[in-house]
Amino acid sequence: MRSVTPSERPRRVDFSGKNGLGSLRGPPAGPPAPKGTQVHIRKAVFPAAGLGTRFLPATKAQPKEMLPLVDKPVIQYVVEEAAAAGIQDVIIVTGRGKNAIEDHFDQASELEAFLEARGKTDLLAEIRRIPRLASVCYIRQREPLGLGHAILTARNLVGEEPFAVLLGDDVVDAPVPCIGQMLEVFARMSAPVVGIMEVPQEEVPAYGIVAGEPVGDRLVRLTGLVEKPALAEAPSRLAIVGRYILTPDVFPALEATPPDAGGEIQLTNGLRRLLQSRPIYGYRFEGRWYNAGSRLGFLQATVELALKRPDVGKPFRDYLRGLALDADGLAGPGRSPG
Repeated sequence: MRSVTPSERPRRVDFSGKNGLGSLRGPPAGPPAPKGTQVHIRKAVFPAAGLGTRFLPATKAQPKEMLPLVDKPVIQYVVEEAAAAGIQDVIIVTGRGKNAIEDHFDQASELEAFLEARGKTDLLAEIRRIPRLASVCYIRQREPLGLGHAILTARNLVGEEPFAVLLGDDVVDAPVPCIGQMLEVFARMSAPVVGIMEVPQEEVPAYGIVAGEPVGDRLVRLTGLVEKPALAEAPSRLAIVGRYILTPDVFPALEATPPDAGGEIQLTNGLRRLLQSRPIYGYRFEGRWYNAGSRLGFLQATVELALKRPDVGKPFRDYLRGLALDADGLAGPGRSPG
């Protein structure tokens, strides 16, 4: 049976210090690389400390990030996206009650032995693949004090190098990984990049919204950002949708960002502060985006991803076509397939 090397094992790191952010600091950041310089981004931060209240009671005893889309937890889709883009080091910011995430990306020796003994080779290969996706480590966000605070919590593990941020609520189905598309933009522009998508007018107050000037195909140079604006105050319908390429100068910007009315440090507000000193770009990535952090988005992702599956796609499509929906959306007489 294959053993796991120390570099493959998930690691827990818990720094103490002011505001729970730790006292260790890397060397001062050097000057930014010249525009167009190839900088390999190795690390990605996955904030996963939220309470998941929109999915209660399902999330009372399990992390929302572990809710399955068909047969795979949401967070695995997002980690796979990062790994497919060449990111090697995954930093998951967790909170209380999130141990299931750590278990999922760890080796499961007993389960592997069980599957091997019963000749379930396909499942065995999948279970062995999960901990090999990337080198995973964890750090605890002691209180859910906002996305910006979660990023600050990971500062000591990121160090003074560019890094990616991927939110587990946002699943993107694309031929080229979404974060990989953004890495190409970062390589050209040598500046932070946020993933953006146009959202319906009524959904604008639920997102960080950007203003900007087009500078190329799908690319916008930002002129402003606002967190969850009222409709009358929104500069556009371009929402930040859970993908970021950031530079280490975001950390002092976040440290200087005051908490909002709810006591949280918002990443959007920190980026607005950073925008005063350097350019930031928004990229309208190619792919199908699902807001799996909402009930409707979660259902949409489940249905559409299931329809693409070679094992269940056709029978599931036949089942959906056979539903007799009345005016209230309820299925008429019939039976569900076994």
